[in-house]
Amino acid sequence: MADLPRNQENYTRIGDKNWTRKPGELIHEIKRVLRLKHYSIRTEHSYIAWVKRFIDFNQMKHPLDMGEPEVEAFLSHLALEEHVASSTQNQAFNSLLFLYREVLNRPLEGRIDSVRAKKSIRIPVVMTREETAKVLGLMKGIPQIMAKLLYGSGLRLMECVRLRVKDIDFQMKQITVRAGKGDRDRYTTLSENLIPALKEQIFRVQILHEKDVAEGYGAVYLPGALEKKYPQAAKELAWQYVFPSRKTSVDPRSGVTRRHHLVPSVLEKAIRRAVIEAGINKKISSHTFRHSFATHLLQSGTDIRTIQGLLGHSNLQTTMVYTHILKQGGQGVKSPLDNL
Repeated sequence: MADLPRNQENYTRIGDKNWTRKPGELIHEIKRVLRLKHYSIRTEHSYIAWVKRFIDFNQMKHPLDMGEPEVEAFLSHLALEEHVASSTQNQAFNSLLFLYREVLNRPLEGRIDSVRAKKSIRIPVVMTREETAKVLGLMKGIPQIMAKLLYGSGLRLMECVRLRVKDIDFQMKQITVRAGKGDRDRYTTLSENLIPALKEQIFRVQILHEKDVAEGYGAVYLPGALEKKYPQAAKELAWQYVFPSRKTSVDPRSGVTRRHHLVPSVLEKAIRRAVIEAGINKKISSHTFRHSFATHLLQSGTDIRTIQGLLGHSNLQTTMVYTHILKQGGQGVKSPLDNL
């Protein structure tokens, strides 16, 4: 066992080592555990942000000096004072559960009786076929291809952004979504109309990849332990992103300079510009294309369970929300004003 420092009161034993109670040390430990358990970089940023807010809310007290009462008070504050959505409150709660269970090795044993944020019921915003065609027609280049994938295959934004060359099967006309929501893989359909554009895009990726390799780069990020298991795979074309970034960058975790995928905001901004230009007065985002994909399939007679599988929903009730959209005019009821 390592000797404790002289100022023992400022140190705490966590696991098999001693570390200071300085905020930076705690954040470093959270990052280490998250990466050890292969959490995504987005989850890492989210969990750390919530832990910082929790500490700030409690006047910079260290989490080891707090427990269930402080967690309860913080979660209630989010619901009552900040009026966050239930999903946001759950995310904050999961972040703190992870902190105490996995990082501090002191799970929250008591019941957390916080005020729960009200769960809102929202009907998805959906575009008509005409509106979808108009928005897609006003987009150009890579953002247009990506938007067509969102609508044509029902992909989520990050599923599209993280798509790799090997995940597109032109012969079977299908796309393999790897580690989607809930860390589940699934197959979804690939539009025949999009195949020529995707083949051309992959050809551009190949040229860019060969250039990166010639300059001493070309190794893409591989999830989990694949980089160790298949050391040469990172430089294979099959593992490259279909929509790579224009510039190489330093990986925040490994410190390796590599070409990552396109920043999601590039697509979001392109969609926003096209919607404004189309003059559509709906709150349309990248996810609206996924909602429209499901709704239009239902309208064409596709079975609801087939759509559930294509979307990757674990619960059929999640997919059933699209059946409500089909009942036009307020549950399909004709307004009495029309009978006057």
